[in-house]
Amino acid sequence: MTDDRRRDSGNGPPRRGRLQDPIALIPHYSITESRIAIAGHPIHAMLVAFPVALAFCTFGTDALYLWTGDAFWARAAIWAAGAAFLIGLLAGLVGTVELLMVPGIRLRAASWTHFVIAMTLLSILGLNWGYRLHSGADEAVLPYGLLISALAMGMTALTGWHGGKLVFEYQVGSSKPSG
Repeated sequence: MTDDRRRDSGNGPPRRGRLQDPIALIPHYSITESRIAIAGHPIHAMLVAFPVALAFCTFGTDALYLWTGDAFWARAAIWAAGAAFLIGLLAGLVGTVELLMVPGIRLRAASWTHFVIAMTLLSILGLNWGYRLHSGADEAVLPYGLLISALAMGMTALTGWHGGKLVFEYQVGSSKPSG
């Protein structure tokens, strides 16, 4: 395959007539493999699935409480909000360590954008749980519990989109392919 037909990946010298990302020329920029992994499986990626699902579950339990009037769903929302926050803290800690330890992650502006949005999401998840604990299960749902849950869902989607973009476009936090 000729140089002209190859995609400009940021590795090696720039092709003639093409613009080169100057950041990609920084040593270690291409190092994006996860440093915190079990058998090559990144722990951050494993952990984030739980707060994502639980943030959506909190909104779902609020909706079920409104639909059925059963206090069980309001209590379930407290548990879902709490678990989303606590597991989110753990996922955030692992993600922050990855961000600071891996040069190719740390050097990308998109990584810092994901970090800031994720920390905002953690704050919203903590607010959601704390509000429910303070107000009581039934009283917390309307109107603020439902609104905070909806905001958490939106922020979860935004954070996940940015995280997915980092993984799928830049292979950030993934493992080095074998072979």
